[in-house]
Amino acid sequence: MGNVLIDKHKMHMKKYIFRYPALLLLVLGLSGFTGASLYSINQNESTMLRFFAKKNTAPTVVETIYQFKVKDLAGKEVSMEDYQGKVLLIVNTASKCGLTPQLKGLEALYQKYKDRGLVVLGFPSNDFGGQEPLEGAQISEFCTKNYGVSFPVFDKVSVKGDATCPLYQFLSDEARNGKVSAKPMWNFHKYLVGRDGKVVDYFASTTAPDAEKVAKAIEAIL
Repeated sequence: MGNVLIDKHKMHMKKYIFRYPALLLLVLGLSGFTGASLYSINQNESTMLRFFAKKNTAPTVVETIYQFKVKDLAGKEVSMEDYQGKVLLIVNTASKCGLTPQLKGLEALYQKYKDRGLVVLGFPSNDFGGQEPLEGAQISEFCTKNYGVSFPVFDKVSVKGDATCPLYQFLSDEARNGKVSAKPMWNFHKYLVGRDGKVVDYFASTTAPDAEKVAKAIEAIL
């Protein structure tokens, strides 16, 4: 008879505790329960514990690149919506950098994949070591004459610090783009954007355009 009363008392307490999760957590803490020992409780109770352990965070709304407008080297406004449905490789370039020869590799990459939907977009920047002293038509002439660049090159922008342009703020903000938090640390940092306008990946400045991992990443989303 005593055992029956004890069992009924246990069942009553268990039912009461699980009706009030805060009390449950307090009891478990005072009892020295560990995460592993929680699974010794029955399946329903374990499921409840996992439910209350989940973070109550709202899903992030992932933005796309199409909301932005930039200027070409002639100062004309260009909407990124013009590149809907394309795979984009966005690069901050400079004409006086030790990595400037990457322009040749970027052009080769563009020629190799442009018919399948890749567009390389160059954004000259003077943020690192003052290595882009040229302006407008000078940049266009330099890129074309020295490296045969035919992919779109835009007006100079800032890619770091308080003056970072809106496009690059987005590209380096994971809370907005849903994927990447890396900011350019030097010239020729590369962002890969999919056909839906969402950021897919990035490559550090020292990663050459002809690197195998760059080609694999591009081919995977073409």
